[in-house]
Amino acid sequence: MLQDYSMAELSLYFFIYAFLGWAVQVVCLALKEGHFVNRGLLNLPISVPSGITMVILLVALPPLDGHTVLQYIASLLILNMVDILAAQFVRNISRRSQLGDRKGSGLSWQAEAVINVGESLVYLCLYLVIHPFLYLFMTWVPEWLVLTADVLLWLALAVDFLGVGYALHSSTIARGAEVFEEQTQKIGDRLSRRIWARLEKAYPGVERTRPEQQGKYVFAQGICFDKLVWVFLVSSFLGALIEMVYCRVMGDAWMSRSSVLYGAFSFVWGFGAVVLTVVLQRLAGKEDRKVFLAGFLVGGVYEYLCSVFTELVFGTVFWDYSRMPLNIGGRTNVLYCIFWGILAVVWIKVLYPPMDRSIEKIPPLTGKILTWAIVFVMLCNGLLTAGAMVRYTQRQTQPEPASVLEAYLDEHYSDSLMEARWPNMKITEQ
Repeated sequence: MLQDYSMAELSLYFFIYAFLGWAVQVVCLALKEGHFVNRGLLNLPISVPSGITMVILLVALPPLDGHTVLQYIASLLILNMVDILAAQFVRNISRRSQLGDRKGSGLSWQAEAVINVGESLVYLCLYLVIHPFLYLFMTWVPEWLVLTADVLLWLALAVDFLGVGYALHSSTIARGAEVFEEQTQKIGDRLSRRIWARLEKAYPGVERTRPEQQGKYVFAQGICFDKLVWVFLVSSFLGALIEMVYCRVMGDAWMSRSSVLYGAFSFVWGFGAVVLTVVLQRLAGKEDRKVFLAGFLVGGVYEYLCSVFTELVFGTVFWDYSRMPLNIGGRTNVLYCIFWGILAVVWIKVLYPPMDRSIEKIPPLTGKILTWAIVFVMLCNGLLTAGAMVRYTQRQTQPEPASVLEAYLDEHYSDSLMEARWPNMKITEQ
């Protein structure tokens, strides 16, 4: 089932469901406000979190077909994770808590819980009832048309995002509120004014920050991109070392647990730390049992999605819990979810606070330079690893290289090297 969708099809599904999600939000707000309101950050009629949520569900739910209750629980957890990450992203780029609140301010946690339960049911109904018809329709659409639509839609999304980003950046950092009142003829300023007019109409409480209101700059203050890059780097390194020691103690052998070709970095641990940091930070002051329960659920969903991702993209499986009791599709199980819960408590209560303070002590200029150096190196390392893995899978059925790139990968990253680097890696039957 994981191989039923091409990346181009998933991309088009993203835009289709992003539009449907936007339409539902607009209708609900129109009924509430009595007039049309585009609450989306972008000008295009799409809700990016809705599209992302449905794409994740399309690849995560098929293994649970026939288990509707489990599918609903997965939908609920995935929806909340995407919402939290999306809200944090919007707050970071806009520095506006109002823009990061998708449901609007003033709602109690009980009201938000009811909304989440209802939305999860809507997403599950889309997957079970609506998507089969859309899937059949897509089988009649030529591949060239799908690719053309993808390219045009992504270009439009990129242009829209850059325009909104310019408006938010110019208002919060460089220009101040007065500039937006000037009758200038510059295209960029006219674009900014129009975007801000729409955002202020949709979010009446939003205010522009003046430059003089900003305090002394602290590197990676709060939950931001810079902070998460360093959290990812440190956690991925420590995670790889922990797994190596664990394998040595339990299996009496040293085994590489890195996710990439070069260096000891476990991306699963790194991204896991990022997810726990963003999703569970609001629970830092809560009781340990609440943090444990949240980590139990979030960690289980995260591990499940990581397994789905590697199988979908690389055609490989790196762990299989099928022989363990209370497992879900062999991708995760209750025992490891308990470990995730314990890890969440230790991370949020013990490990992250001193790491947070240490990162913020890095000199701003040095921190910025190192952050982007880390991003560049890790991105290159990850892309090279991904290419080697894909070629390793292809070689099982297509041993002869079809391009210069494949020939290079065959020469430098042979089967023996790949199997030595990841001894537990298995190729799926599909």
